[in-house]
Amino acid sequence: MATSTPSEALKGDTARTAPGAEQVPMTHRQIMEALSGLLLGMFVSVLSSTVVSNALPRIISDLGGGQSAYTWVVTAALLTMTASTPVWGKLADLYSKKMLVQSALVLFVLASAGAGLAQDTGTLIAFRAVQGLGAGGLAALSQIIIAAMIPPRERGRYSGYLGATFAVATVGGPLLGGVITDASWLGWRWCFYVGVPFAVLALIVLQKTLHLPVVKRENVKVDWLGASLVTAAVSLLLIWVTLAGDRYDWLSWQTYTMVGAALLLTLAFVLTESRAAEPIIPLGLFRNRTITLTALASLFVGIAMFGATVFLSQYFQLARGESPTMSGVLTIPMIGGLFLSSTVSGLVITRTGRWKAWLVAGGVLLTAGLGLLGTMRYDTPYWRIALFMALLGTGVGMMMQNLVLATQNQVALSELGAASSVLAFFRSLGGAVGVSVLGAVLAHRITDYVTDGMTKLGIRSDGATGGNGSAIPDLDALPGPVRTVVESAYGHGVADIYLYAAPMAVVALLLVLFVKEVPLRTRLDGQTDAGEGERQPEKAAATTTGRTA
Repeated sequence: MATSTPSEALKGDTARTAPGAEQVPMTHRQIMEALSGLLLGMFVSVLSSTVVSNALPRIISDLGGGQSAYTWVVTAALLTMTASTPVWGKLADLYSKKMLVQSALVLFVLASAGAGLAQDTGTLIAFRAVQGLGAGGLAALSQIIIAAMIPPRERGRYSGYLGATFAVATVGGPLLGGVITDASWLGWRWCFYVGVPFAVLALIVLQKTLHLPVVKRENVKVDWLGASLVTAAVSLLLIWVTLAGDRYDWLSWQTYTMVGAALLLTLAFVLTESRAAEPIIPLGLFRNRTITLTALASLFVGIAMFGATVFLSQYFQLARGESPTMSGVLTIPMIGGLFLSSTVSGLVITRTGRWKAWLVAGGVLLTAGLGLLGTMRYDTPYWRIALFMALLGTGVGMMMQNLVLATQNQVALSELGAASSVLAFFRSLGGAVGVSVLGAVLAHRITDYVTDGMTKLGIRSDGATGGNGSAIPDLDALPGPVRTVVESAYGHGVADIYLYAAPMAVVALLLVLFVKEVPLRTRLDGQTDAGEGERQPEKAAATTTGRTA
């Protein structure tokens, strides 16, 4: 079994390592140097995504879009992120992880700049879809690279750094986006340009600090057919969910056609993956009970997390009349909870090697936060909403990174990319479905609440006031009584989607309860944990996946 020296392991991505070869552990300093550019790249990705969140109501209004466009600006990026994540994961098992993460970063930033030039919602949605391709790479590759350098037992500590970076960018993005949008000499288009300098810096740092050996496997091809099938199935499902109840009835020939076609495409995908030499999503991974449960839990966490939080900016701006800047400030309790819980849980898990209690506690807090937010209205005291958001953020912070950690502890290094991308895939899929479904629910709830409110005032509702559930209203242009009706409708409507999301969090909680806790390994592949007597990870992975590492 070939063993690389420390200098060889850090020399560069041109180095070759045999599958299953032992790796000499990197020092904390070496790891932090390698992570610096990666964390900066993640910061750019998250910042560029969140910086537009509080600007979206203004963006959609300026471009003449409605509630459906608002939803699809978010869903388009989640859709391509979902579809591309398994591809990035498979490519990471075959090619230079450094080259791939740099490529994803360049793609993401170019698409962001293109979105800033959009003159209509269709163009904006198209560039957001390309943006999602890059985001999928950054999301999958960051977890893969961390796992390739750091043993599972130590990984919680560094995953905490990743969670902290995510939290800082998440809270900084909306604040920065609000300031840019409110500044007359800048405007919302600069929300898409602001990440470019950070991206250039990230590329430079990555080039100088990230050096990983490449596992070169000959005569291996990416399963593009499988990738195409899963993309088509997910896209068709999301189109159906977004348009159902608006363009056609839920029970209609369009529904039967789209759902039936999505099921057939899914079946074709499963058959293709079962026969592919290098499947995009290795079905053998699901023979491992932990991977199956954590993947399904990630799906429902994604529905609750993305589906419920993406509409917060609408609540603060359209239900409470806040500016884009203040909308970012008011979400700080949620981000603070995510920051603290992801950092603290990572440090404690590194010390103890135990992670299940954090997942269970996270599921409880996530469910509680969503349920309580379902009680809010446009005039609910802010301190209550802040408390509810803090519970939600704390729960997400405990679950998001640690589901990945539990999965990575189950596989060999050679299948790390595929396993990590499976979780990212299910989480993104849940987010895309959640945003689409809850966006459709929100549009109908607003329609009903505005119509009822206008009827009580003796006024006929129309699209200009948001009464059709599609137009984004300009609150400052509405008369006092009508404005109150619209604010109340958005407050009640957004609260309703939290009540729809809460059961999804309950399902995620039930799933993690059945996950068997396995102490985190303290070594990478080729080395067993001292005194634990466990099987080597290569053998364990071969047993659970039906293939050798």
